Amino acid sequence: MARTGRPPAEVILTAQERAQLERWSRRAKSSQALALRCEIVLGCADGMSNKDIAAQLRVHPTTVTKWRTRFIVKRLDGLIDEDRPGRPPSIGLDQIEDVVVATLEQTPVNATHWSRASMAQRSGLSRSTIGRIWRDFGLKPHRVDTFTLSKDPLFVEKVVDVVGLYHNPPERAVVLCVDEKSQIVCHER
Repeated sequence: MARTGRPPAEVILTAQERAQLERWSRRAKSSQALALRCEIVLGCADGMSNKDIAAQLRVHPTTVTKWRTRFIVKRLDGLIDEDRPGRPPSIGLDQIEDVVVATLEQTPVNATHWSRASMAQRSGLSRSTIGRIWRDFGLKPHRVDTFTLSKDPLFVEKVVDVVGLYHNPPERAVVLCVDEKSQIVCHER
């Protein structure tokens, strides 16, 4: 005669619990893990053995035992995911917001854009943390998406001279443009 071990605890469902488990197991918005747990409990309530449920749902028998026991103790609340262990975030949302707002709306003194080091010094966070925040929000302060005007005091006169050559070229003259990188403005640092 084979050893059978301790008989599993019997799962008895109320009509409301059965209806809720069936809804959760069939609902498209339910997580796959929750649907599997519901199927396990419904199988237990139908009197199936742990081995049969495990074979039918393609899980390990200890998984069936775990969810049978948890349902008996906590009922439907036991099937919902619990908070995961781990260290809580050490950086608050207000600090993240401060970095993002400063990156988008301010420029550092004596520089054209923020670097990880300058933002880290300003905010009190590490350079790697600044890099992660920028990556998560898709920020690239070193890349300029807009046209940059020169701060040269004679800029307007130079533009008038160059544009004037195109609009009113001298007779028998050829006007050539050799500017290869039109959007780049060199800044002294």
